[in-house]
Amino acid sequence: MKILISALLAMTFLATPASAATVRQITGFGSNPGALRMYEYIPDGLAPGRPVVVALHGCTQDATYGQNAGWIDLADRLRFTVVLPQQVTANNFSQCFNWFQSLDIRRGSGEAESIAQMARRGVADAGADPRRVYVTGLSAGGAMTSVILAAYPDLFAGGGVVAGLPYGCAATVIEAYTCMNPGKDLTPRQWGDKVRAASTFSGARPGVNVWHGGADYTVASANMRELSEQWTDVGAPVQTRLITGMGHGQPVAPGQGCGRAGAYMLDVGVCAAAELSRAWGL
Repeated sequence: MKILISALLAMTFLATPASAATVRQITGFGSNPGALRMYEYIPDGLAPGRPVVVALHGCTQDATYGQNAGWIDLADRLRFTVVLPQQVTANNFSQCFNWFQSLDIRRGSGEAESIAQMARRGVADAGADPRRVYVTGLSAGGAMTSVILAAYPDLFAGGGVVAGLPYGCAATVIEAYTCMNPGKDLTPRQWGDKVRAASTFSGARPGVNVWHGGADYTVASANMRELSEQWTDVGAPVQTRLITGMGHGQPVAPGQGCGRAGAYMLDVGVCAAAELSRAWGL
């Protein structure tokens, strides 16, 4: 009888799923002037003092970008929080972050301020280290990463721009398309002046990692050069990674357990999220 009871108890425990962390929507994180949605992932049992990564999706995407790019799995393995801002169609029909709209790229205003509020909330929710907050994004999310690094350099320790654009490249929709391809060629000083005008920050700039596909015809790879010139001119450490033959998208490596292949999630055997994690010491 004791053996039977033990067996039944064992089956009961095995059949009961363990509690697991999930990506959850967060409301009331601030005034949210950009009217964005916030999602957050905090691994179970996460110790205080760990980092936070803010991951910004591209056009036509949503907060599932965090899983598809590999950030959620990495958060479980490396122990950090992921904050996932999500655009809504009321702001942009294609769900692109508005990286070119003047009200959305200023400190204290619009979508940029909403994202900064989410970063602060992520730090508070996880008891995270405010000195180890990072931001990255793909395409429009990559361009918005440039915005966030320019407007809020005091909040972030580093950034990763994937298939993105320099800060201040465009002020209208038509100009945005020109910036995307063929790109805008300014001097390093001209690019740097745009960043310097975005805040009163005078400290050491967060480092910037720039990723781009050599066969990207949506956002021309010339933007990688312009991004490098912009951030180098303001004194930020810059690293670039051009992937030969890759089109427009996020480099993922499902075969290495990092990311999921799909639209704009490109299996090139290299995972940008994993490489950024290493560069940031996560």
